[in-house]
Amino acid sequence: MTDAGQIAAAPPAAAPIGDGLRPAGRGRLVLGRLLAARWAVAGAVTVLLLFVLAFAGPHLIPWDYATPDYTALRRPPSATHWFGTNGIGQDVFAQTLRGLQKSLVIGLLVALFSTALASLVGACAGYFGGWTDRLLMFLVDLMLVLPSFLLITIVSPKLRGAGWIAFVALLALFNWMITARVIRSMTISLKAREFVRAAQFMGVRPLRIILRHILPNVASFLIIDATIAVGGAVMSETALSYFGFGVRAPDVSLGTLLAAGTSEAPVFPWLFYFAAGLLVLFVLAVNLVGDGLRDALDPTSEGARPARRRRTGNRSSS
Repeated sequence: MTDAGQIAAAPPAAAPIGDGLRPAGRGRLVLGRLLAARWAVAGAVTVLLLFVLAFAGPHLIPWDYATPDYTALRRPPSATHWFGTNGIGQDVFAQTLRGLQKSLVIGLLVALFSTALASLVGACAGYFGGWTDRLLMFLVDLMLVLPSFLLITIVSPKLRGAGWIAFVALLALFNWMITARVIRSMTISLKAREFVRAAQFMGVRPLRIILRHILPNVASFLIIDATIAVGGAVMSETALSYFGFGVRAPDVSLGTLLAAGTSEAPVFPWLFYFAAGLLVLFVLAVNLVGDGLRDALDPTSEGARPARRRRTGNRSSS
């Protein structure tokens, strides 16, 4: 065989890794799956717009949520008062934005605190086992059987001087138990893995193993749970404030606005439906984001398969 034939029969040289064939990292894969879920993207954009509206909107209008306009009592929406006014002349648009702002902050803080508490308790129970596991799980079971709504309604009036931060702590205190049980089960499975055993043999402290090795490997579940918990916390705050056990006057939240506008909704619908619409929109958007994150972080889920099929089809066509 001639040299030319040998050259022609030689296999092509492997393309270097840098020529577009480098395997995508997990972050890029998750982002690609998330962006492929149109409803999740729409939910994320809606949540972002609601946050911008809640915190930037009050600066776009001349009315404060607590300042009445005595020349406009129970006026319908107009160019002066975009969402109308209530019985004492307060601007409903300003009040709705203030209520949305308060509900969003409470929902985020409750989700953050409850997820952090659940991850710490669940990981410690699953990692240490023994009497630590039994004691922490007894606490979890005890908290699960307690009537949380009733306890919050009893304790909340006694904490009026502490402000809404105490209300956030109460909501977070009764919103972490189921997540802690799931984290415990995941930790029991993870502590038998090689990387955890290697850290133990190297003398790494247990708390450092939990923070550096256990919790990062359950971060996908924690992110999804925290996202969904935001919507649940906003609904809980709204329900409690509706019955007078949450945010109190002169401050407002979506729950207090709904409570004040319920009786007048048939005659003055703008006092009720604007706040109700924003509440439904936010909870729906957060749930869409949670579903999208679940599909993006779990490659075996049904929602991730269409994105994988599209990428496979694009590679085949190229």
